[in-house]
Amino acid sequence: MMKKSLIKLFILFVVALVGVTVFWGGVPVPIVERALSQVSQEDELAKAVRLFQQAEQLRQQGKYAEAILLAEPVLAILKNVLGDNHLHVALSMSYLAELYRNQGRYSEAQPLYQKSLAIQKQKLGKNHLTVAQTLNYLALLYFNQGRYSEAEALYQQSLEIRKQKLGGNHLDVATSLNNLATLYLNLGRYGEAEPLFHQSLDIRKQQLGDNHPDVATSLNNLAALYSKQGRYGEAEPLFHQSLDIRKQQLGDNHPDVATSLNNLAALYSKQG
Repeated sequence: MMKKSLIKLFILFVVALVGVTVFWGGVPVPIVERALSQVSQEDELAKAVRLFQQAEQLRQQGKYAEAILLAEPVLAILKNVLGDNHLHVALSMSYLAELYRNQGRYSEAQPLYQKSLAIQKQKLGKNHLTVAQTLNYLALLYFNQGRYSEAEALYQQSLEIRKQKLGGNHLDVATSLNNLATLYLNLGRYGEAEPLFHQSLDIRKQQLGDNHPDVATSLNNLAALYSKQGRYGEAEPLFHQSLDIRKQQLGDNHPDVATSLNNLAALYSKQG
């Protein structure tokens, strides 16, 4: 039971944080196995699994504040059972930090991301896909804080790792391209943003089809770039395409549909 609880918690963390692809990318089994002989608090680990599953359900519903109340004791349990520098503890730190970031609690998120990243690099190496994801999360935090030069450096590191490990046409690469392009868009570096948005859109269409919500996001972002450049005739059909996909796939009452409607209204306002 002890071994099963520990491995189950590990899998849950990795899938929640970085997705199935990264998990199967390979965290060395000995990292898990070495910890097993040191773990005697079987009930505590089982409790951590239950709490994490409940937290993840809440996170998926957008109930971040409630999820935090469960994720915090998960981290405390793992630190107590496994020690401060265990990989499971690092993953728990990243998970909690992302919840904090979504709540705007940036000062609490930052040290958790940084400590998690240090442990991951030590345990997995600097070029592991899990490291790439944490770099991406920390870059998002810096972006939220307006620390754009720091965000850019981390986005680029994450992108390079993903290209190296996954190839140029993977969806995680598309995400990195989109995030870096969004940064450039906000900095007014439109010439650098546009080709990245196009690359991200092309990958998503190829991998997901033309009517996926992620494709709608890429269309929306490219339209936003055109709008900022005053290229209204190019922006309008993309905003409409994005809106149509979101209505079809998400329903009329989804927040992303409201975002698309607001973007179209703003575009029409700019045109007088």
